[in-house]
Amino acid sequence: MNDLLRGINLYLIGMMGAGKTTVGKLLAKQFNYRFIDTDEVITQVAGQSINQIFAEQGEEAFRTLESQVLSGLCAHQRLIVATGGGIILQRANWGYLRHGLIVWLDVSPEDLYQRLKEDTTRPLLQHDNPLGRLQELLEQRESLYAEADVKVTITPHDTPEQVVDHILEKIPTALKTESPKPPQYNLNPNDLS
Repeated sequence: MNDLLRGINLYLIGMMGAGKTTVGKLLAKQFNYRFIDTDEVITQVAGQSINQIFAEQGEEAFRTLESQVLSGLCAHQRLIVATGGGIILQRANWGYLRHGLIVWLDVSPEDLYQRLKEDTTRPLLQHDNPLGRLQELLEQRESLYAEADVKVTITPHDTPEQVVDHILEKIPTALKTESPKPPQYNLNPNDLS
């Protein structure tokens, strides 16, 4: 199993509440990789919670920090990285993500709402219609998420372990294998007449 990824990082993308941290920790155990959550690194670097960063500095400052953290992580190997839901919004971040394998955990807005409705720590959900906000965010981001190497659609019945199994099934087909060398022909120029 350890050589399936050949040392490259695996980046989990998807909406807030998709299960990136939970699934990421399980994958890290499976591959004997280190698990990193970009949001946790950002709070350590900034010395503030994500809510505080959004409230005091704004989303743009948060996105800048997020890019800096991702840039640093892509210099390492053997990491499973759970990213923030909006990491795909900055084109520069795709350059960093492409250093590894990108897996999109796709969860419907309705299921996300069920998972997040009691969570008051999400700045982008401080809204009078959180379900509508989730639908709007997913609509804005879906085409970007779709650029992932692997898409795993998650239903409310899937356990984190089943999600990991789905990812493991899809990794071999997503990894770019070396192209076979073209056949060598020994042609005699005189045969081409």
